Amino acid sequence: MNRALAWLSRAAVVALVLAIAFPLYFAVVSALTPEALLFEAPPLVPRDLVLDHFRALFEERAFWLPIRNSLLVAGATTAFCVALGSPCAYALARLDFRGKVPILGFVLAVSMFPQITIVSPLYLVLRELGLIDTYPGLILPYVTFAMPLTIWLLVGFFRQLPRELEEAAMVDGASRLRIFVEIILPLAAPGLVTTGILTFVYSWNEFLFALSFTTGPQRQTVPVAIALFRGQYQVPWGQILAATVLATAPVALVVLAFQRRIVRGLTSGAVKG
Repeated sequence: MNRALAWLSRAAVVALVLAIAFPLYFAVVSALTPEALLFEAPPLVPRDLVLDHFRALFEERAFWLPIRNSLLVAGATTAFCVALGSPCAYALARLDFRGKVPILGFVLAVSMFPQITIVSPLYLVLRELGLIDTYPGLILPYVTFAMPLTIWLLVGFFRQLPRELEEAAMVDGASRLRIFVEIILPLAAPGLVTTGILTFVYSWNEFLFALSFTTGPQRQTVPVAIALFRGQYQVPWGQILAATVLATAPVALVVLAFQRRIVRGLTSGAVKG
C-alpha cells in the first residue's frame, strides 16, 4: 500500500512537471521552426531547426535594446531595494517601537495594491518632473511595489537570526549600526541573495508601468517590446516566440539554480517569529 502510494505520488509529480514545462518546450521548438510551418501544427520533435527568428530579432528589430533596458531597470531597482530595504527590515524585525505592527501591515497592503489604480496619478507626477520615457521614470515606480516585497522577505530572514549574537556584541560595546553591518548582513547573505533574485524577477517581468511610462523603443523593456511586435501583413509569431524564449530562459535557469533558497526565503518566519 505504501509503495503504491509512493509510486502514485511520483507519477503525479512527473505529470505536474511535464504540464508546467511543456509550454516552454513548445515555445523553444516553435522558435526554431521555419516560418512556413508555424501555421501548421509544429512537430513536438522538430526535424529542421533554423535560427532565422533569433537572427531577425537582432538584425531587424534591435532586440538587444529592450534587453539592455530591462537589465538596467531591473538591476537598479533590485540594488536600490536591497540596499534601502535591508536596514528597514532589520529595524522592523529587531527594534521595539510604537507603530511597528501597523507599519508591517501597511507594507503588506502596498504589495497587494492593484497597480492599475495608480497609473494615472503616477503618470501625471512623472510628466511634471520630466521623467516620462527615462530610466528614473521606470525605476521609481518599480520601487514602490518591489520595496514592500523586499522588506517583507528580509523581515523573515532577520527574525530567524539568533538574538544572542547581537546581545554579545552589545556587551562588547558595539553599536546597532556596527552590529548590522559586521554581523547581521554577513549572516543574512543567503537571504539577501534570495530577496535580490525575487525582486529582479519581479522587475524583469513588470509590464504595466513599462508600457504606461515609455513612449518609444529607446526605453521599452522586454515585455513591452514583445507585446508591441508587429508585422507588415501578419503577426510575426516566430519572432515573438524567439523573444519569449530569450526573455524567459535565463530567468527560469536562475530560479531553478536557487530554488531551495527561494523556497526558504518565501517560508522564512512562517514557524518562528
